[in-house]
Parts: sequence; C-alpha cells; structure tokens
Amino acid sequence: MISSALYYANWHLAFGAVDYLADNNTASPVQHFWSLAVQGQFYLLWPFVVLGAAILASRTAWSFRTWVLLSCMAIFAASLTYSIFVTHHSSVWAYFDSGARLWELALGGIAAAVLPRISLPCKLRVMMGWTGLISLVLCGILVPKDSAFPGYIALWPTLGALLILLAGTTRSRIGADRILSWRPLTALGKRAYSFYLWHWPVLIFYLEVTDRVRPSLIGGSYVIASSLLLAFATTRLIEDGVTRFTRSRTTPAWSLSIIAASLVPVLAIGGLWGGLLENQLRTRTEQSSNPTLYPGAAIYADSDLKTSLPTLPVHPDPSIAEKRTKSLTDDCNTRIPEDDVIACEYGPADAEYTIVLVGSSHARHWFHALERITEDNGWRLIMITKSACQFTPAIQYRHEKEYTACTTWNTRAFQEISEIHPDLVFTLATQTDQEGNGHEVVVDGYQEIWRDFDDMGIDVLAVRDTPRLGFNVSECVSQHRREDCTSKSSRSLSDSPPFDEISQDHNNVTFVDLTDHLCPDGICREVIGNRLVYFDDNHFTYAFSESLAPVLDPYIRKALNDALPKA
Repeated sequence: MISSALYYANWHLAFGAVDYLADNNTASPVQHFWSLAVQGQFYLLWPFVVLGAAILASRTAWSFRTWVLLSCMAIFAASLTYSIFVTHHSSVWAYFDSGARLWELALGGIAAAVLPRISLPCKLRVMMGWTGLISLVLCGILVPKDSAFPGYIALWPTLGALLILLAGTTRSRIGADRILSWRPLTALGKRAYSFYLWHWPVLIFYLEVTDRVRPSLIGGSYVIASSLLLAFATTRLIEDGVTRFTRSRTTPAWSLSIIAASLVPVLAIGGLWGGLLENQLRTRTEQSSNPTLYPGAAIYADSDLKTSLPTLPVHPDPSIAEKRTKSLTDDCNTRIPEDDVIACEYGPADAEYTIVLVGSSHARHWFHALERITEDNGWRLIMITKSACQFTPAIQYRHEKEYTACTTWNTRAFQEISEIHPDLVFTLATQTDQEGNGHEVVVDGYQEIWRDFDDMGIDVLAVRDTPRLGFNVSECVSQHRREDCTSKSSRSLSDSPPFDEISQDHNNVTFVDLTDHLCPDGICREVIGNRLVYFDDNHFTYAFSESLAPVLDPYIRKALNDALPKA
C-alpha cells in the first residue's frame, strides 16, 4: 500500500519477483498501481529532458522542438534496446522495470513532436486508423500469456495506438474514428483513468469471495459493470468535486494541503497495518523455533508429540512463504533463460565430506534440510541448481521448444561436479506427474549420469520426487480449514517408486523415498507439525524442508558409509 502511494510499487514488485500474470500469486488489490508508478517516475525525468533540450536549443541552430524530438528518440532507442535485452533474461523483472518501459512513454513524446508537422492523405489515414484499431483488438486475443513481455512484443499495442493517433479525425464515413468518436465511447474514455483504478481491486475482491483463480464469463461481466459504476461515481464525486473545490484555490499552499490530505491517511493506515503484520510475523517466527510447537516432518517420529501438538498459526505465514523461501537461495540458482553454472559453497573447504546438491527446483527445495545436516556435522555442501531443468544429458523441452539453455547448463554442471569430485551427489530419482495422471517416471538420462558418476567413484543419493497437488497451498491454507487442503498422492505419484525396478543396477546409488512423511496413508497434507509444507502446489517451504533434516540424516549417513558422528 505504501509503495503504491509513494509511486515505487513497480520496484517493490520487481524485487519481490512477483509475476503479474501468474495464476498462483496472491495479488494485492493495489498491485496495478505499478504502471502509475512508472508514469510518475517518467514525469520526474521529463523536466530534465525539457531543460536539456532548452539549453541545447539556446546554444545551437536547431529549435527547441527538434531537440525534444531527438531526446525522445534517444530515450526510445536506448530503452527499447534495454527492454529487449532484459526481457530475454528475466521477463518478470522487465515487466516492472522503469528502464524497460520508458520507450513506451518516449514514443508518445515523439508523436507529440511530430504529429503537428505531418499531413497525410485521407485514404491513407483511414487505412492507418483501421490497422491500428484492429491490431489493438487482436493484440489481446493473439498474444500468448506466456510471451516474453514487454520487449519487442510491446511494439504491437504501442504502434497500434500510434497509428490511430496518426490517422486522427478523417471525417470519412468509413474511418475508424467514426466509431471511436461515438459519444458513449468518448464518455467511457473520460472515465478510463477511474475505471483503471477500480477494475483490479474489484477483480481481486471477486476472486477472493468466489474462491476462483479467474472469473467466469458472467463473473467477468459483473466485474466490468461494477468497475464502470464505481468509475462514473468516482469521476462525478471526487475528480469533478476536487476540481470544483480547487478551481479558485490555486496557491501552492492549497496544492500542498490537498496532497497532504490525500496522502497522509494512506501512509498512516499503511504504516499501522504493516507494523501489526510485522509484529505478528515476528512472534510466529520466535515460536517456530520451539520443536515441540512446530516440529514439522519430525512429528512422525514421536507419537506422543503427534497426539499432544496444539494447533497454532502455520509457519511460515502463507502470505510470505513463497517470497521468503525463494529469496534464501535465489542468488545461488540459475534462472530459466541462463546457462551459466552457479556453485554456492557452505561449510569448511577442508571438511571430511563434501556433498553436491544438483538438479531442478525440486532438488533445490531440499537445500534447507541438507544445509542443517551438513552444518551440524561440519561437512561441506555445494549447491548447483537451475529452474525447470532436470539433471540429465537428455534433450529437454519447454513450451514445446528445445530447452537449449538447460542442455548447455547440464553439460557445464556435470563438468563442474567432475572437477569437485564430491563424496556424494544429492539429486532426484524420479519426476512426478505434472498433469495429475499418476504417471511418475525415472527421467531419460538419469541412469546414464549415475553410471558416469559410478565410473568416477562418486556415490549418489537419489530422492523420490515430491507430490504435485494441483492447487496453490498457501492460498488454500489462508482461505480454508487445514483439513480441506489435502490431495491424494496417487494424483502425481505411482503406486510404487519407479526406481524399484532398476535399483539393483546401480550399486553407487542410494534411493530414498520419504513419501510416508509427506502423504501418510496416501493423503498429502499441506500443514504438517504446524509447518506449511508447500508455498505453491509442489515446492517445499524453507521451514518444512529444514524440518526434514532429522528424517533425511540417516540416509545421508548410510550413503556416506558413516554410521556414527565424526569427532
């Protein structure tokens, strides 16, 4: 709320790694203010652009308008180039990055400087008007949701809008402006800003009340109608009312008073609410360190604890579980578009044992359990992971295209591990079914890479993949009773581990199946020992992963042929 009021919401969302388009994010009702923040930041830059143009115009033969045009063109070119580059590497970050968005506003500046000097034939302007209007309509229909936006794809809607501006008022019976100047549409246009402010909180309220991920056709109609009514009311009562009130009050003091009257209550309420939440989170974090109150997976090792455990607020809080979990290892993980190997080391370099954790995000979420085990024993842990990339030499695909970054990363990761030559490689043994049909498999290439490690004298601990539940656990636990947030293990797991049939073929591999600690009796529970198990539908929270350390420790020792703790 505070970031929205102070016009830096885009950076707040960017650093929080929020995917504005994702279905599994719990969205803020003022999250859409990020675009207003980008505009506000541009307005802070604009006076300096104008001042620079004025100074250059006074010292050269070129006019002020020409220098403004050249400045806008320079900003446009630099920002668009940067946008294409950063979108390729991290589209979520680029979506909120002001630098990747400035070119869109600079394009408007170019249009403002050029339009008065352009005179085009009527027939050409009619064609441009329709081309622009049709392109805007088709943009929302044809551009896939998972497109790398903004980047060059954002040229589609922006150039469409520019064509409509260039077409202008043709006064032709067949011109697009005949429709666009229709009185009901112009009335809507006058309320567009208010509609934008209302549509998102109304949508979030609807989704919260109906417990839906996206609105139905009828529900979407209700959202649009409600937003329009609120937009008309807001324009009439607030915008027009403030205008009438301030028409005769134009002094700086009055302006500052109105700003303060609007801003101070928002900041005060936001600060108080934020402080309350922070205090609750601090108290919960302190309680979570008590193993008798928040045992997590360890609850299955103590029958007395299981029967006497009080029901407490889950840890971590569902609202921060994803952000907190990801932030702890984000710097040590290779993102989807990248292929460089990032190897993060923990523990002494001369430790008795070295363990390498390698694989996809489903390997990565075991990090907190392994970190606790290696830290308690003075061992060395090296983390090498990449999002959505199985550790295998086999070719993989993403969105029906060859995932070349994954192939390159796997080659480099294997070479890195070969040079480290650890005592143990911790990785996945299977991949659970993402479609919910219970088709769990040993991924192509897994056995090949295990044999390669065997030839090098490196042992492997291969853990069975974790279940995929098919719904966002954080949202479910926030909105429903815990007992309502369960799923059958058969949805994504086979009746028995697929590696049972091949285990005898790999003497250097210790296979581990901890499904009984996740889904006892075939039911996967989303809160175990008062700890939130998943932050989405298939990834452990850091708190639950850490609680798996006592459960996983004996298997690690077995794989290292180390029955007793070393002195």
